[in-house]
Amino acid sequence: MEKTHIPKLPKSFDFQETLLKKRSSYTEAELKEVIRSLHLKVTQQRLMILKILNSGQRKHITAQELYERVSAEDSSIGFATVYRLLKKLADSHLVTEVRVGGAPARYELNPKSHHDHITCIQCGKISEFENQEIEQLQSMVAKKMGYQLTSHVLELFGICLNCQKHNFKKEA
Repeated sequence: MEKTHIPKLPKSFDFQETLLKKRSSYTEAELKEVIRSLHLKVTQQRLMILKILNSGQRKHITAQELYERVSAEDSSIGFATVYRLLKKLADSHLVTEVRVGGAPARYELNPKSHHDHITCIQCGKISEFENQEIEQLQSMVAKKMGYQLTSHVLELFGICLNCQKHNFKKEA
């Protein structure tokens, strides 16, 4: 079997400048198109769920958190309505589902441009990043192995700086 050479990643880079993803929001018209693309009728309930997923607040939200925020605005919307729409969005790849260990799944409306995630295994914080070198390496690996890359999900796991500081204080 032929060995595949995979280039090593650079050891240093400016995290703030290179990796942090700047997210752009969807317009109401685009959110309506998302609903239509699922072959569903555009309703105020569905639109409200998407608006909250699209809002500038927490981007990675559990179904329960989403339901609580939606029901605070409209108490007639049930958990089943929220969960069914999330499931349909996830099945259609319009929402990304991020799972860490036994924690509840977190959802995010797929952004207009691709990004990856790094998740703290202690507190569950999810940070987004993008890196063109990583994207190029993934394409090179797929090509070398004879694949035509159609999509990918990259999730990194570790301990965030805040938890590292907290753990250090416990040990001292």
